[in-house]
Amino acid sequence: MTSPIAALLLRDLALARGGGAGLGLVFFLLVVTLTPFAVGPDLALLERIGPAILWLGAVLATLLGLDRLMQADHEDGSLDLIHLAPAPLELMVGAKILAHWLTTGLPLVAATPLFGAMLGVAPADALKVALALLIGTPAIACLGAIGAALTVGLRKGGLLAPVMILPLAIPVLIFGVAASDPAGEGFGPMGVLGGLALGYAALGPFAAAAALRLLRD
Repeated sequence: MTSPIAALLLRDLALARGGGAGLGLVFFLLVVTLTPFAVGPDLALLERIGPAILWLGAVLATLLGLDRLMQADHEDGSLDLIHLAPAPLELMVGAKILAHWLTTGLPLVAATPLFGAMLGVAPADALKVALALLIGTPAIACLGAIGAALTVGLRKGGLLAPVMILPLAIPVLIFGVAASDPAGEGFGPMGVLGGLALGYAALGPFAAAAALRLLRD
């Protein structure tokens, strides 16, 4: 028999395939496409600020899909079944976070080298940005789960959650951009980014589960 955690993970992956999971990727593409019009045709400038643009677009695109993380389950009653599942609520929430990252964050990481080329970023530097996003985007997903859980019972909660979470995501953005700097040396910022990702991964499921329990009570 499939465990409830694996069943929830597979269910969320299946729903994401038909529920607009590609919107984040489209938004990421729009950010990358429109930036040269705002900055101008200065290729040297675009190459210098390219990693920061990629990071900003990826963070905003990751937060874009938060309305699908908890709100739909709350509206159709699936959240009550998740509470009743024979598995810790923290692990069930962790499965939802993983599904959200696989369908939202991972495609952004895969598209980063191509989108970096559109900004004139060198292939090696674009791969460095992709590695930093691979480490950092799970932290954003975990923070997003906390915001989604806190606002799941509110009207327009899917719009409020990114506003709540974005200030908390600033450290990830700062160290992510620093780790992606082509001129940077050493693994200091990348190590800090990894530490933030591990910390948020440990905190996110427990904080989100606690918020869901408060909503149920």
